[in-house]
Amino acid sequence: MKIGFIGCGNMGGAILQGILQGGTPAADIYVADHNLETLRQKLGHTGVQICRSNTEVAALCDAVFLAVKPNVLSSVLAEIGPVLAERKALPLLISIAAGKSTAYLEDQLAVPCPVVRVMPNINALVGEAVSAVCAGKNATADQAKTVCDLMTCTGKVLELDETMFPLFGVLGGCSPAFVYMFIDALARAGVKHGMRKDQALQIATQSVLGSAKMIAESSEHPWELIDRVCSPGGTTIEGVLSLKADGLETAVQNAVDAAVEKDSKL
Repeated sequence: MKIGFIGCGNMGGAILQGILQGGTPAADIYVADHNLETLRQKLGHTGVQICRSNTEVAALCDAVFLAVKPNVLSSVLAEIGPVLAERKALPLLISIAAGKSTAYLEDQLAVPCPVVRVMPNINALVGEAVSAVCAGKNATADQAKTVCDLMTCTGKVLELDETMFPLFGVLGGCSPAFVYMFIDALARAGVKHGMRKDQALQIATQSVLGSAKMIAESSEHPWELIDRVCSPGGTTIEGVLSLKADGLETAVQNAVDAAVEKDSKL
């Protein structure tokens, strides 16, 4: 299968690198971007096919990632539309443009291309994303599975009803920033008590990484794991009770509420 990328910014580049590392031959990957020279500098060493235009990618590939900003998606679809109309076998279009539904893409196209929408998060840059996938009306279950298989190169993947995408955008898209804040606060607390920042940050980062892995690989509820760490009369339960008294859980829920409300107004 020939896989194309229209756009190769941070997210598109992360997906492309993941697909390469997953074993797809570089010769089967075609890429176009508005800045051809930058693209050559970025990917010239990989062996992927660097194309001069978006239409070249649309004409040659079996599956095409639309890895462009939402504000230029319409113009890109208009540009490649005539090429798609001339093809006997329509390619699978995979959109990562935030906020643009499968119906939006289908309405912009004059031909019934199968469309699958993907929403990854920034952790795709290190292969630890969580991505949501949903299929448009013209896409088959097999095509949705193909996209899921491709996206596993960036981390975990789940199929979601498209109505859940706005909420996923907060839980999956905004939450890395919330977690970064927690890690930084934990590290700064270590500095307050006399530890070097680099050491404190390493400890905080690894503790969060390991804790997330414990939840991911355990059948236990997070509170069961909390109870396992809290010895009677110990330091951990003292800290946990302080976090609860200061409203950590409410603060997190309020942050999600605020982000969801903001998303509804965009």
